[in-house]
Amino acid sequence: MEDQRLFIPYDLDGVVYKLNDLKLHERLGFVGKDPRWAVAHKFAPLKAETTLKKIVIQVGRTGALTPVAELEPVTLGGVTVERASLHNEDEILRKDVREGDRVIVQRAGDVIPQIVSVVSDEAHYKRERFTFPDQCPECGSLAIREEDEAVCRCTGGLICPAQAVERLIHFVSRRAFDIEGFGDIWIAVFFKAKLVTEPADLFTLKEKTSAMEKALQDYRVALRAAKGKAAPAKAKSPKKPEGEMKSITNLLAAVEARRDISLERFIYALGIRHVGEATARLLAQHYHSLDALLSGMKEVLAPDDLTSIEGVGKVMAKDILGFFEEPHNRTVIAHLRNHVRVHDYVTPNAQSAVAGKTVVFTGKLEKMSRDEAKANAQALGAKVSSSVSKKTDYVIAGPEAGSKLKEAQELKVSILSEEDWLKLVGGQ
Repeated sequence: MEDQRLFIPYDLDGVVYKLNDLKLHERLGFVGKDPRWAVAHKFAPLKAETTLKKIVIQVGRTGALTPVAELEPVTLGGVTVERASLHNEDEILRKDVREGDRVIVQRAGDVIPQIVSVVSDEAHYKRERFTFPDQCPECGSLAIREEDEAVCRCTGGLICPAQAVERLIHFVSRRAFDIEGFGDIWIAVFFKAKLVTEPADLFTLKEKTSAMEKALQDYRVALRAAKGKAAPAKAKSPKKPEGEMKSITNLLAAVEARRDISLERFIYALGIRHVGEATARLLAQHYHSLDALLSGMKEVLAPDDLTSIEGVGKVMAKDILGFFEEPHNRTVIAHLRNHVRVHDYVTPNAQSAVAGKTVVFTGKLEKMSRDEAKANAQALGAKVSSSVSKKTDYVIAGPEAGSKLKEAQELKVSILSEEDWLKLVGGQ
């Protein structure tokens, strides 16, 4: 297959071998979500040689400074690669990567571009080693690397524009406030125009429609100029940038639809370092309400006090406590509470028809989003899984259901339509 790879009229990154016996599938079962009756055999990554033009530093949501290599464009597996992550300072030192070097590039897993090695020559040793900055390139704040970490971080917090933008992007993301259509470009454009500088500003946009239109118009003009096209003599209404924008009216409607949110999603949306969905749910279960959470954080004297919550470790507790100790973060929460309603945590209903059952959602749901369906199922005491196994009780299949539906049929798991599911849990 690897020999034929370049002649096959579609992309592939390997072969999956499966036992051709459904009875053996059932006997062998799964390890977690991985089947014992199948194994993936990945092709070796395709490699190419190119020139590393420059190393730039990007700042992420948590302040992490990530070095990125800008490359002379090179084609790998039909994809043009121009940038590759160098991960951290240690990675640069380990590979001795220097600006101007010839480097070997591959796409890890045929997806993520990475530099494998440097092509050593006499010129390589004459080039200057890259010096990692001790200041944030975005805000000039001190950049510090803790003793036990490989990552260097900006200490500027929300005064750093790069962190502010990334945190806003996280805030509107699907598993946080899930504001449909509010993508990265909207955030960047409105942040630059100072229309959205903190999460609460999202909920005052309906008062700034004219300013939003002007910001988008300026964006379109700048985009045309960057592409080498002359700006029109009379500025027209902005089109959808990159084909992703929706109308301002639809955007404002999407914002209005998210003025109510559960406590666990609210905590996750705050973007506290090391706090993912699972930890946000643990905090919500422990404190039950936002008032109790905020009061509890004032009473916590040391990170060890938080480790009494099962599932919260010392590192995580330090970051949680540090977040709520920061006055700016408390102000952000106070401003948000003027615009959104944070609902108390709902203890799962142990008496429901699906309490203790393992359910899997697949396909497109029509009456609610997938995340809403999962949250409702969990509130009713069900366990939501991402994969189908013999232990699955129900698979809720909407239109365009794929491999999970097929697996459910093979394993003879009960399959429900969205309507069947709503009847089962109706009134609970």
